[in-house]
Amino acid sequence: MPPEPTAPSPGLTPEPSVSPAVVAREWTRLGLVGFGGPPAHIALLRQLVVDRRRWMDAGAFEDANAACGMLPGPASTQMAIYCAYRVAGPTGAVLGGLGFIVPAVAIILALSAVVLGHAAPLWVRGAGAGAGAAVPAVAVHAARGLLGPSLQRARDRSALVPWTLYVLAGAGAAVAVGAYLVLVLVACGLVEVVRRRPRRASLPLLTVPASVTAGGYGALAWTALKVGGLSFGGGFVIIPLMQGDAVHVHHWMTNAQFLNAVALGQITPGPVVATIAAVGYAAHGLTGGIMAAAIAFAPSFCFVLLAGRRFDRLRDLPGPRAFLDGAGPAAIGAIAGAAVTLATILSESWQLAVLAGALIALLVLRRGVVSTLVSAAAAGVALALLGAPVP
Repeated sequence: MPPEPTAPSPGLTPEPSVSPAVVAREWTRLGLVGFGGPPAHIALLRQLVVDRRRWMDAGAFEDANAACGMLPGPASTQMAIYCAYRVAGPTGAVLGGLGFIVPAVAIILALSAVVLGHAAPLWVRGAGAGAGAAVPAVAVHAARGLLGPSLQRARDRSALVPWTLYVLAGAGAAVAVGAYLVLVLVACGLVEVVRRRPRRASLPLLTVPASVTAGGYGALAWTALKVGGLSFGGGFVIIPLMQGDAVHVHHWMTNAQFLNAVALGQITPGPVVATIAAVGYAAHGLTGGIMAAAIAFAPSFCFVLLAGRRFDRLRDLPGPRAFLDGAGPAAIGAIAGAAVTLATILSESWQLAVLAGALIALLVLRRGVVSTLVSAAAAGVALALLGAPVP
């Protein structure tokens, strides 16, 4: 086993210690087997770069993971790109990031052509309706997993009251104004910054250019940018953002199709944010799917490549730390709010029964997300073939 490399000097680009070909191979493998969402992705990355290959030490890995959690967008994707950067420089970051992302996007686009098609077979529609019925339970499961650590940090800072307000603001925004949730997340972060450092400050307004309000490629690009570059919390916090634009504002998808798209993002390997490819496909076909995925993941590459060796020191800066302490709880509330909005669009009584079963499986029996969704899809197929109504 190769010795642990010496840490490069602060502020400098690391000397590549691994060939780009090795990074491309290993990170593509992660992209193909990375079922289970961000926690599974982080565990697989740690196993590769710390435990098995010893390309990074445990402390550097944990610091980088904490820094990724402070950035908007998909944290596990940013972590995959950063680890590749550390071991193979900028070239490795690009190859490793693409290896981690492209398999998920390709699989989702291929499945979208079947699941979101107008002439999908009955069993496919049943599988989508079954898996979609379990998605609100997955959102509840995700929110519960994040709630404990966030609450403990608030207790340590004696900040339970603002923490509670941020959670409620995120939940309310997800239910009421999903398309503009990003404004609430940013506002909560800025309020916390101002609360810790009293001084005159104004909250910037994220205005939507008029050119992106008509549902064309500009609108899709704006939705993808919000998902990948402006959403704090990653994972399920992107759901109310996508649902607001895709279903209610631009009418690219029906509610049932959106549930199917979210289910696809959960049962396929790789980053959950790849779900945006299904939204893009529904909006503008294959070209829209590829464009949406490219825009959503571009900020993750920019954050790592531009920040370089200073990336893992982000957690020590008081401003970003305070911002995350406001935006983070709001993102958790948004995930819980997403569960409510997703549950309200279930249209068949048997879907409510599947949802109840998924809640028991995830919260009581501690089953995995992927196995729960696959079981729900199987139940949907069986019920559809037996004559149950399919949305």
